[in-house]
Amino acid sequence: MNKLSMDKKVAVISALIEGCSVRSTGRLTGVAKGTILRLLAEVGTACAAFQDAAMRKVHAGRIQVDEIWSCVGAKQKNVTPEMAEARLCGDVWTFVAIEAQSKLVISWLMGRRDAGTATEFLQDLQGRLANRVQLTTDGHKMYLTAVPDAFGPTGIDYAQLVKVFGSDPEGQKRYSPAQCLGVTSFPILGDPDQKHVSTSYIERQNLTMRMGMWRFTRLTNAFSKKMENHMHSVSLFYMHYNFCRIHQTLRVTPAMEAGISAKLWSIHDIVALLDAHTSLAA
Repeated sequence: MNKLSMDKKVAVISALIEGCSVRSTGRLTGVAKGTILRLLAEVGTACAAFQDAAMRKVHAGRIQVDEIWSCVGAKQKNVTPEMAEARLCGDVWTFVAIEAQSKLVISWLMGRRDAGTATEFLQDLQGRLANRVQLTTDGHKMYLTAVPDAFGPTGIDYAQLVKVFGSDPEGQKRYSPAQCLGVTSFPILGDPDQKHVSTSYIERQNLTMRMGMWRFTRLTNAFSKKMENHMHSVSLFYMHYNFCRIHQTLRVTPAMEAGISAKLWSIHDIVALLDAHTSLAA
């Protein structure tokens, strides 16, 4: 069986990272759809394993957490019993934690938007930190139990930032966000610094995510059809974001700013993870 050359693999992964769909990547590179999906699965798995090992004992100061909506297979309201029985589909929320100073995305988890997923996500985040941090989330009630469950009642400085939205005219509700009328911060645990109670960086990260992956774009047919491919795409996206993409403000990558990586990674380095991951698996 013919195998893809390193240059062809780099071309495929580069196109996927730039937000191209699987079919457009095939047209650009001349690689079959099935081959692209297999390569995505292999690279996504290798990226997830590498970041799981690298994001340990992270020294952080201020953490911002938010969740971003997407869907797999269909929106939740369109999921039939047959679809639900056959595979995991419907609304999927990706919980993301970013360090405000280094812009490093330390942890993420996909699941339902409930206290169970939030607790699992925050417990994973807590296990990756080397020191006490200040945490800011939105006003979702699930965090009121998830944060103390993960960090304990005295192990974190935690505040919520609650935004008050107005009601927009009927014609604008579908395509435009509601108008923000005000913002209020509420200290929940510890002694959070009110000057740094913010979710601006994680909300900007959500925009970067939507702009970088068609799978997260609203009002389109580019949503993921399988949960596995959805997860692999997110792993690849954050590998590139943390290790390859130079932040315009920092002038280095988030991983370099956080002291996790001493070099600027390339797409070739990401593809090369395949060999290391295969060796470990063997």
